[in-house]
Amino acid sequence: MSSNKTALITGASQGLGAAVAKRLAKDGFNIAINCYNEDSMQNGGNLVAEECKKFGVLVECFVADVSKYDQCENMVASVKEKFGSIDCLVNNAGITKDGLLVRMSEEAFDAVTNVNYKGVFNMTKLVGTVMMRQKSGRIVNVSSVAGVNGNAGQFNYAASKAGIIGMTKTAAKELGARGILVNAIAPGFIETDMTAVLPDDLKTEIKKHISVKRFGQPEEVASVVSFLCGPDSSYVSGQVILIDGCLSM
Repeated sequence: MSSNKTALITGASQGLGAAVAKRLAKDGFNIAINCYNEDSMQNGGNLVAEECKKFGVLVECFVADVSKYDQCENMVASVKEKFGSIDCLVNNAGITKDGLLVRMSEEAFDAVTNVNYKGVFNMTKLVGTVMMRQKSGRIVNVSSVAGVNGNAGQFNYAASKAGIIGMTKTAAKELGARGILVNAIAPGFIETDMTAVLPDDLKTEIKKHISVKRFGQPEEVASVVSFLCGPDSSYVSGQVILIDGCLSM
């Protein structure tokens, strides 16, 4: 056990979650890396852990499907036992199953909302309880510009990300008196595996609508999470910060 504060990041075996884990490790947090399953831990989480350890902090991977309450409960208990506290929660885990509304299957809707939306409920409730006992904590929820503006072909994804905004604002009001700050970030198009599959011509078209004319980097998102988990954001709560290169304006 260490005197350092601890950050738990869901979906941290790759992409944005991995970037956030490494940035918070650089900031001096002990890092709890949540991985969806053993495969994602072996092929991503363990590599992220090794990168985080270079900053001299304690790091461990924890396997849990955030859409399953019992798995979240076991993970939170394990993180608390390992590190002694959970001072920052980053609800990053998310999936997409895109399609037009009239063609979208019930399975595709449920799969996305169970991970992206219910997963935030599961983790915020469980970690929020830990933080209430500590009388301190930071929660950062990863929403999306799709949750702010909607996006054709992403009815399920946009709905889940819009719901996260509502949960963020409500949790901020409920938990603030216990010293817990809750905020959301809404990234736009960031260079990750999720955007890598987009056709080049579509990427070119999208960039025409982005003021800075490029996609963002995971590290640029992680720097905002760092601010929200750090001491300089001590009077910031209930906010949604867009990180989209001015796409939404």
